[in-house]
Amino acid sequence: MRRPLVMGNWKMNGRRREAQALIAAVAAEAATFPGVDVAVCPPYVYLGVAADGLSRCPAIAWGAQDVSAYGDGAYTGEISAGMARDMGCEFAIIGHSERRTLFGESDGVVAQKFARALAAGVTPVLCVGETAAERDGGHTREVVLRQIGAVFASCGTGAFDRAVIAYEPVWAIGTGRAASPDEAQAVHREIRNAVAQRNPTAAVGLRILYGGSVKAQNARELFARDDIDGGLIGGASLVAADFVGICRAACPDLA
Repeated sequence: MRRPLVMGNWKMNGRRREAQALIAAVAAEAATFPGVDVAVCPPYVYLGVAADGLSRCPAIAWGAQDVSAYGDGAYTGEISAGMARDMGCEFAIIGHSERRTLFGESDGVVAQKFARALAAGVTPVLCVGETAAERDGGHTREVVLRQIGAVFASCGTGAFDRAVIAYEPVWAIGTGRAASPDEAQAVHREIRNAVAQRNPTAAVGLRILYGGSVKAQNARELFARDDIDGGLIGGASLVAADFVGICRAACPDLA
């Protein structure tokens, strides 16, 4: 059985005091969601805050929102996967839709970042998903499998031996619209089947998260589906009570 994983993506929000307060509030409730792996991904400048606040809370990990496609070197403004690992990051979000759409990251660049994270000992969380136009055109499967295929092409059949995939339909991110549990499950099943074609063993243990307007009110029904193993949470992760509620919804002992 795959252990649920709930990750909070703070995006570019907050200040030091807010980060400290949010981490402390979530850590204080860690005992209320046993059996769930939880991670928070603050902006880079607050990774030290996460490390300080969570070092005595083994139930909650922290991660980076992105890593560079390059290793250490003359790349001003970039943060390498090795640096993220040095700050204690267990995870790195790779290929988030905002990186793809706002910053023009191609499938190839995303695959490079994925490989850098793996090499540094950081678990990559590969984000895949379609836009509203792609969905309306019936291209969801095509888009998602292309994005996964680029990683296989770069990293080989073992790419997902130690990785996570997050399905985040772009049309549902920050819009208040969420895929229905059945719609999300159907895409998650397609993802697992696609990985199984290349690596059946990895597919069985692969955790596939759903991201896109997840709230405490809809989380339990989403997480109850066979191939939805938790969530990549955006806005709701900025409110401690909401994020804790989602973590509890993923708890197998409370289902």
